[in-house]
Amino acid sequence: MAWLRGPAAGSALLRGLLSACVLLSAVIHLDLWADGMKNTRVGDAFMINAVAGLAIGLLVLVWRHWIPLFLAAGFGASTLGAFLLSTTSSGFMGVHEEWQGFDIWACAIVEAAAIVLAVAAFLVERRSPAAR
Repeated sequence: MAWLRGPAAGSALLRGLLSACVLLSAVIHLDLWADGMKNTRVGDAFMINAVAGLAIGLLVLVWRHWIPLFLAAGFGASTLGAFLLSTTSSGFMGVHEEWQGFDIWACAIVEAAAIVLAVAAFLVERRSPAAR
């Protein structure tokens, strides 16, 4: 097996980190769903988030195309956006969250990182077709 070099190595590293971020968010949402969110108005959204995160995380690794990068950035932005809305005084769909706890901070960090990594991977691959 030959080691990747140059833009291809950068692309592979970025996609690996991106996949890890999306998958971690999915696992945390599945855990939160099992810990009681399934009994709330947003319970279905937590399960959908877990399943979508698993699918997107795997697609980022196996399909060298811009579409999985776009999906990963959208996943991070929409999930982080919904959480940010839930921290406002009016909440989101009846849920009011606070910036407390490992799960909250871990998800916020990996979702923000997913957005940045997806854009970075897209730019690396766009500059060098060999990176795909």
